[in-house]
Amino acid sequence: ILGWAALSPVSSRCVYAGVAEVSVYINPVLSGKGYGSILLQALIAESEKYGLWTLQSGVFRENTGSFKMHEKAGFRQVGYREKIGKINGIWRDTILLERRNQNIK
Repeated sequence: ILGWAALSPVSSRCVYAGVAEVSVYINPVLSGKGYGSILLQALIAESEKYGLWTLQSGVFRENTGSFKMHEKAGFRQVGYREKIGKINGIWRDTILLERRNQNIK
């Protein structure tokens, strides 16, 4: 598997029907080769095709490559979560990012 990408609803409440969480994962062997950007752009195109108005993403603070990829795709930082989850027994912080659909007025 080279990688995968998905859009997931952030809530079952109808008021948030147009908001989705972005997930993009690339095999570490292929990191930095642009595959993540290709998948992210495909998710953005699909989200706009179906009328979603906001995409959200949480990026681990130390994952500067993912942060830059999201920024390049039009995401902006809107928040920060401290010690939101553990990986291998270590608390991790995330930067919260979002992107608005430019076609929604």
